[in-house]
Amino acid sequence: MSNLASRIVIAVPLGAAAIYAVLQGGWLLVAVVAVAAVIALHEFYAMVRDLRPLVPAGFAAVLASIVAVHQGGVAWVAGPLVAMLVLSFWLSAVAEVRQPAVVQLGATAFGAVWIGLGFAFLVALRDLPGQHGLGKELLLAVLLGVWASDVAGYAIGRLFGRRLLAAEISPAKTIEGFLAGLVAGTATVFFTLYREPHGDPLSTLHALEFGVAIALAAPVGDLLESYVKRDMGVKDTGRLLGGHGGMLDRSDAILLAAPAAYFLALAIGRA
Repeated sequence: MSNLASRIVIAVPLGAAAIYAVLQGGWLLVAVVAVAAVIALHEFYAMVRDLRPLVPAGFAAVLASIVAVHQGGVAWVAGPLVAMLVLSFWLSAVAEVRQPAVVQLGATAFGAVWIGLGFAFLVALRDLPGQHGLGKELLLAVLLGVWASDVAGYAIGRLFGRRLLAAEISPAKTIEGFLAGLVAGTATVFFTLYREPHGDPLSTLHALEFGVAIALAAPVGDLLESYVKRDMGVKDTGRLLGGHGGMLDRSDAILLAAPAAYFLALAIGRA
């Protein structure tokens, strides 16, 4: 089976499962997000194992953050993160490892905040309040927009890419691919949100703003992960998803796109 075919075989059922979880919402979505977050964080900590991250503190913080957001809203995510600092300090103080405490604490906290908050905002988006609700449509827009941006950027970059976007970070990404992804992602988000939700639809301008915000945040999230991987000397964070790499490889763009969508919703008074 070719690499493209294997990617499609894996992507289609995963995408369908993700969309089903979004449509159902509630604790089903929380469970799916929590599993994905734990896998992604495990891949990150495995990648930076030489920095001796305090794994129990990171996992506890990520899981607690996701549940806290669902139960009490985004403000409650600060609680698990503060508790992580306390637990990390205690574990670092009693552990006998040859690693500076600042490096150890930094690796632990960076993974938990980057991955934990990114996934927690998926739940926060789905739980957006309002009589007519915007959460379901907005979370679908994030997923579809990121996927469209990724596919268009990959295809156009491979076919027509000539000028590198960030050669020192990711040699495979081109300006042509970035622009194609920006257009495809913006259009996908716009048409997903256009005249939605029924009963209290977004304005055309706001739908376009969401498109631009998500389509811009997605490649930045991708580059952030590429930067970390390049620094640690790895190509993929895992092999769980075959040709797609690991869970973190597939969710990197979403980790920044979801917060971008949430804070834009907050800025326009829809959160």
